Amino acid sequence: MTRAKSNFNVRRVYSAKVDKATGVVCDQSVALNGFKAAKDDPEHLRRVRFKDPMGKTLIFLTNNTALSAPVIAQLYKNRWQVELFFKWIKQHLRIKKFWAPARTQ
Repeated sequence: MTRAKSNFNVRRVYSAKVDKATGVVCDQSVALNGFKAAKDDPEHLRRVRFKDPMGKTLIFLTNNTALSAPVIAQLYKNRWQVELFFKWIKQHLRIKKFWAPARTQ
């Protein structure tokens, strides 16, 4: 899952009905525009447009079709909280690198 840039070039293939009371503005299936893009990635992506309580509109792209649109928006919000937590750790605890244990097979 990722946020879409403002210049992201796609075309809408399908729009699903949404409950706008949840903050979800639209839930669409989209295809990448351009000959090379369509050839390299023939699969459709899912675009979820969400309006947060502050009024900011966020657009998420994912290949997950099983989860509902409000759940996808909530997952992104939770992911962003983790990113902010690590940013805080780096700024306040003066940690330069994070080490993970070696994987065992």
